[in-house]
Amino acid sequence: MTDPALRRRRQALYLFFFLPGIAMSSWITRTPDIRDGLGVSIGQMGLILFGLSVGSMAGILCSGRLVSRFGTRPVIAVGTLLVIAAVFVIAAGSAASSAPLVAAGLGVFGAGMGGGEVAVNVDGADVEHLTGTAVLPALHGCFSLGTVVGGLLGMAATATAFPAHWHLAGIGLIATAILVHALRAVPAGTGISSAGRDESHPEGEHGAPVWKDRALLLIGGIVLAMALAEGAANDWLPLLMVDGHGLDPALGSLVFVGFAAAMTLGRFSGSFFIERYGRVAVLRASAVSGAAGLVLVVFSDNAVVAAAAVLFWGLGASLGFPVALSAAGDSGPGKTARVSLVATIGYVAFLVGPPALGFLGDHYGLRSAMAVVLVFVASAVLLAPAAGTRAPVTAGPVPVPPRPADESVKHPSHQGEGR
Repeated sequence: MTDPALRRRRQALYLFFFLPGIAMSSWITRTPDIRDGLGVSIGQMGLILFGLSVGSMAGILCSGRLVSRFGTRPVIAVGTLLVIAAVFVIAAGSAASSAPLVAAGLGVFGAGMGGGEVAVNVDGADVEHLTGTAVLPALHGCFSLGTVVGGLLGMAATATAFPAHWHLAGIGLIATAILVHALRAVPAGTGISSAGRDESHPEGEHGAPVWKDRALLLIGGIVLAMALAEGAANDWLPLLMVDGHGLDPALGSLVFVGFAAAMTLGRFSGSFFIERYGRVAVLRASAVSGAAGLVLVVFSDNAVVAAAAVLFWGLGASLGFPVALSAAGDSGPGKTARVSLVATIGYVAFLVGPPALGFLGDHYGLRSAMAVVLVFVASAVLLAPAAGTRAPVTAGPVPVPPRPADESVKHPSHQGEGR
């Protein structure tokens, strides 16, 4: 890519994915300290985390319409500002030992991350169209890279007993500087729809509801399982290692950094394996890896073995969500509607997962609660062939009209992703 403006734009998009990654992992690595400061149980912590899930769902549901009306630049700006504001609110809640304030901050965080990252995906897809190079896989890799960096910082802060509220406030200042630097490179107008048609409407090209497509629903099952695997680690892994395997908080944070590093490695190397072996084989191998890691985390009483197994968990969870979303887009007509439906199914895992696992963890322990995640991930091994379904190719030349920018939506990222 030789155009300097496009190069700066792509680098800015990398930063806009890196930013929520570092913010998210900074919160995650401090959850044991914040939980202790709030004086809440595992079940109550699950309800606090529910705020993040509700916010994420609200952001993801509203973002497509906002991008179509206002374009990517203002949605990215507002989403990122919400993430930054949320970090400061969570810091204030931690300092004041206020569980409602922390939950509210997480809700704002989820709304900003869910909405903003969809806009970044739209803008990244537009850069792909202009340059003919793959951008979106690296964007999701930058989110995971941000979680590694944020996790390392969180681990260091935990090991030195640095107050969580000051740590999070510092992350908020760093995120503010990134926003000010990067937003200038994002042009206005990308993603605005002139068609007046809601591209998120759940119908294919011929008006048939996509939710009646059996293959698509099976792909949705894959996304549900793998999103639960990723989200469970993002929500509970440090506490799982502290409460379930007796590690101190600093080592619990280190284990999460290992998970994030495995996610990063999987996402940056995933394209090579997909091109060589195909989606079905990659999804099946991912599910097997994730299930093997979870088996050892749940059933091994050796903390070292469990910590090492988290690497397999992370590798397994890294590609399931984005690869299944890509498969959904290729499964039939109405790509945006299909991806939107499957993404919504995936976000159900992020919405229901935290309180459900918290409730189970409160009664049976977090290790036992993770057995539910194991069952879902194991089921993805059987569902993987559905990702090989592709829409039939229309014979003959097809006229190419001017591309509406909102058709460039590929898929959102999560925490969870997503994260």
